[in-house]
Amino acid sequence: MAEQEASGLQVLLRTLQSSSDKVSILTILKVLGDLLSVGTDRRIHYMISKGGSEALLQTLVDTARAASPDYDILLPLFRLLAKVGLRDKKFGQKALELEALDVTLILARKNLSHSQNLLHCLWALRVFASSVTTGAMLGINGAMELLFKVITPYTRKHTRTIRAATEVLAVLLKSKSNSRRAVNRGYVTSLLRLHQDWHNHDTVNIFVMIRRGLLLCLQHIATFRSGREAFLAAQGMETLFSITQNCLDNKGMEPVISVMLQILRQCYPVSPLPLVTPSSAYAFSVPGSFTPEPPCALSEEDFEDDGDEEVDKDSDSEDVKEEYDDLETDVDKLSSKPGLDRPEEELMQYEAMCLELSYSFQELESKFGDDANFEDSQNTNHHHIPTAASPKQHCLKKDQTSWGQEKEDTVQTSLLSMVKMGRSSKKRPIKNIHHDVQSNGLGIDSLGNDIPDIQTSPKEDGWDIEAISCPRMSASFSNSSSPREAGEAIDKLLHLHPKHIPFHDPCLYMAKARRTRSVVDFKMVAFPDLWGHCPPPSAQYMLERKCGVQRIKIFEDVRRFIQPNDIINKVIFSLDEPWPLQDTASSCLRFFSKFESGNLRKAIQVREFEYDLLINADVNSCQHQQWFYFKVSGMRANTPYRFNIINCEKPNSQFNYGMQPTLYSVKEALLGRPSWIRTGNEICYYKNHYRQRAAATDGTSGKCYYTLTFVVTFPHDEDVCYLAYHYPYTYSALMTHLDILEKSINPRQVYFRQEVLCHTLGGNPCPLVTITAMPESSSTDHLEQFRHRPYQVITARVHPGESNASWVMKGTLEFLVSSDPVARLLRENFIFKIIPMLNPDGVINGNHRCSLRGEDLNRQWLSPQAHLQPTIYHAKGLLHYLCSIGRSPVGPLKWNF
Repeated sequence: MAEQEASGLQVLLRTLQSSSDKVSILTILKVLGDLLSVGTDRRIHYMISKGGSEALLQTLVDTARAASPDYDILLPLFRLLAKVGLRDKKFGQKALELEALDVTLILARKNLSHSQNLLHCLWALRVFASSVTTGAMLGINGAMELLFKVITPYTRKHTRTIRAATEVLAVLLKSKSNSRRAVNRGYVTSLLRLHQDWHNHDTVNIFVMIRRGLLLCLQHIATFRSGREAFLAAQGMETLFSITQNCLDNKGMEPVISVMLQILRQCYPVSPLPLVTPSSAYAFSVPGSFTPEPPCALSEEDFEDDGDEEVDKDSDSEDVKEEYDDLETDVDKLSSKPGLDRPEEELMQYEAMCLELSYSFQELESKFGDDANFEDSQNTNHHHIPTAASPKQHCLKKDQTSWGQEKEDTVQTSLLSMVKMGRSSKKRPIKNIHHDVQSNGLGIDSLGNDIPDIQTSPKEDGWDIEAISCPRMSASFSNSSSPREAGEAIDKLLHLHPKHIPFHDPCLYMAKARRTRSVVDFKMVAFPDLWGHCPPPSAQYMLERKCGVQRIKIFEDVRRFIQPNDIINKVIFSLDEPWPLQDTASSCLRFFSKFESGNLRKAIQVREFEYDLLINADVNSCQHQQWFYFKVSGMRANTPYRFNIINCEKPNSQFNYGMQPTLYSVKEALLGRPSWIRTGNEICYYKNHYRQRAAATDGTSGKCYYTLTFVVTFPHDEDVCYLAYHYPYTYSALMTHLDILEKSINPRQVYFRQEVLCHTLGGNPCPLVTITAMPESSSTDHLEQFRHRPYQVITARVHPGESNASWVMKGTLEFLVSSDPVARLLRENFIFKIIPMLNPDGVINGNHRCSLRGEDLNRQWLSPQAHLQPTIYHAKGLLHYLCSIGRSPVGPLKWNF
């Protein structure tokens, strides 16, 4: 049956090519048209496979070359060609070989005054031009000149033909040679004038698709550098920007606005970032490290000739494909049982990290006493953490302690403990400020009313907010010239506004922060990390994105280029410039980021309430700009401030799908609401006009940058606030948490040991925590059960910018030592080896992805080296050791969100 159908179709096609009888040809064309008008594309592809395209093209050539072409045959033939040509990938080449291009152009020229015949010719030309080769050939043969005779200024006549002509021209201009020819002949100016004429006269938007076709022509020309230059010279930016201002909210204009937006983005002149060098402002000398050379001035040749811009996310276009560079793609490197990468005898050093396998627990009964004694001691020491060190720490990297091991500072009595003692002698009623209030987390309810404070507060005028907001690393909590007075002021504030934050102590945090080693030796402590954080009073939902917000922001950027009269462009903060740059008497915002995990490299005031921000690249790197964490002060209340972080790297972000930056207000914290909250509106993330020259990226095409823009309205005048990519979690916070956690457990039930896995390149200890259940007794059976529990290895925070992993780890640690029945069951059945932070140096210095050596540690597991990637090397060594003694972990878990 299939053979009969095949032979029947082939007979029709052969007859079509050989017949000169008009009735027979029309009959065959009607039969083919009926066959292809129903069913799926499979019929068309089947006809193509049997030579259908060649038969139709040959018939076209034969009919057109007759002394008097018969349009009764040509019109249905053109319709069939348009349908089949869209599915045949080689249609253009076939048409070129059979000389169908020439005859179609000749027919089009002959029918300039006959709209219906011309329309059918244009349909065929549109299909022919879809091939780059045939499109270029049509351009050489004068197709564009012909089309400009068809595309006239505004008229209500022959609009279907004019629309088809604009579509053909747009396809032709995808060819670089045709675009160059269009530029040389001044077609850019002509297209702009034609579009403006149609726009001015088409007041009811009937001919939107004609206007869109003209814009597509400009868009394709603007793909190339010469086209962009011609567009700018013809005042195209000003023309299209002016047109868009009156039609942004018109949904009927969506097809036009979307294309205009892409043209404006394409033609916005590219420029380098306003930085001395794309390399990090911080450098750290490590063996085998490479410090990039500062690039020379950028020129147009340093940028790649950009293709189509990214899709406007406010339009109904196909989704942008996101590349997941966290996936391992080299399957040959993967192995279920990797071989040992070091001498076997070296593994014995990890025996000291598994003391639970050899500890006798003979003093189990006498050491801990009864549970009642533990409860008493826990209640006594829960808030005040003494200076006693945790169990002996084993350092595997003695050669990396160049900074030395500074003795733990004597931790003074906790201020929170002092507050508690003060409250016990003078009780005050506390009102629940969060009851039945839909709070935004900033002390303002959903109706705009102030939420009552926990207690009567002192006058805010008496607060030295700048001194309190970022104290120096000293015994005092102040960085002012009179630390004693400022410290007393904070003590009073703590007494008036106590807020118990579980597993946090400001004094202990300060002591840990002083021991933390940073590349630039940070002297200040961020207030949120020192003071602590409580969860927001209510769930915070994803922000519902306002339709069209991205294009509004892009148009504002374009306005900055074409109407620069109100642009201030003043640098007010920079890690690259001598300090200070900020005038305290000025009305502009003040910025600061030189504290643990902080990242802000430069701040530029663009307009009175708008700032361009640049974040620092990872240390010893010129990339991975995504994490930010900085202090901002000097704001006015209820005033919208726009922040543009202009050197982000990811091609897309969750900020486009409802994610918001986080904000911590110092005044809110002092009023008893110390919370990081999600904040900001008009948030979007899009590609901007900044580029990095190709030479700075090892000869590859110039890197694109992306802008994260958001608007923040601060709750208080002259407040100090902190903004961050996500809830920050510092290395000092981890070390504080581990010490407090160790003091909070019941040692009769929980085996908890904190030690040092190794020291990082920066000289910071990488903690290793062991958690399991204590044996019921020191009997042989109980010890045997204890020592034969399977191991679970959990790691986190190999990428510093993924601070959410640390919050998950914090909850995991607290759960595993808790009295929850599930936690108890887990402890009784497993021994947990936990490395809560695999990249301490990156976290401390505000990196997003890398170590101090400028490399992604998550890509170093295959062949780590002790002197270059110590945490990965020793984490892998610990795993090898467990395997070597027959205690392979059940399954390593790695939480790096």
